[in-house]
Amino acid sequence: MDKRNFAFDRVNFILLAVSMAIVVIGFILMSGAPSTEEAFNPDIFSTMRVKVAPVICFLGFVSMIYAIVRKPKDEGTTAVETVKEEQIVAEEDTKTVTKAAKKDVTKVKKASKK
Repeated sequence: MDKRNFAFDRVNFILLAVSMAIVVIGFILMSGAPSTEEAFNPDIFSTMRVKVAPVICFLGFVSMIYAIVRKPKDEGTTAVETVKEEQIVAEEDTKTVTKAAKKDVTKVKKASKK
């Protein structure tokens, strides 16, 4: 199968995995011992849980969006080469259609003579 038909390349998947790990780290930093009815735990309002961890999660989600939106680069081909290849394919298709049309016209002429 042709590689340029895939939406993601290896770098996209690596970026997605790293982004997911960043989000998981953010959620782990947010977790901790809760307050109960018997005892109040002031650690639930710590800077780590309230400010740092949500920012880390947000950065992980933003990097996930980038990993999804990032367009893979074609290795070894430039835009000019790609356009030339498309023109060559279009010319070959035109030649094939022209040959088929000529054959059809010849068949119609033969059929009309009979």
